[in-house]
Amino acid sequence: QLRLVESGGGSVQPGGSLTLSCTASGITLDYYAIGWFRQAPGKEREGVSCINTSGGTTHYLNSVKGRFTISRDRSKNTVFLQMDSLNPDDTAVYYCAAERVSRLCLMGQAEYQNWGQGTQVTVSS
Repeated sequence: QLRLVESGGGSVQPGGSLTLSCTASGITLDYYAIGWFRQAPGKEREGVSCINTSGGTTHYLNSVKGRFTISRDRSKNTVFLQMDSLNPDDTAVYYCAAERVSRLCLMGQAEYQNWGQGTQVTVSS
């Protein structure tokens, strides 16, 4: 069973930045596509970004394009989501998810079987 752990959430003022991390213990993420999802209060969970196994393919939700950057560091067995120019609409619980596929970048939550517990991101003045 793949156990994912997110970290890096917190409270930040509008315009600020946070970097979320997603890591796994005891198993390499090298063969897993990784997705970041978020769920705001009263809203459905939505796909924010994804990255394939090589890191050569990434996708972003339109509203975060140009502000968020997903990357993976194999030496740290970690996938990062760098979030810049945050605004209150980015407030949500952020989850990472993993699925063992090659070459693909998956943005649909139904395509993932492995999920972390989530980390809260709050953007407020």
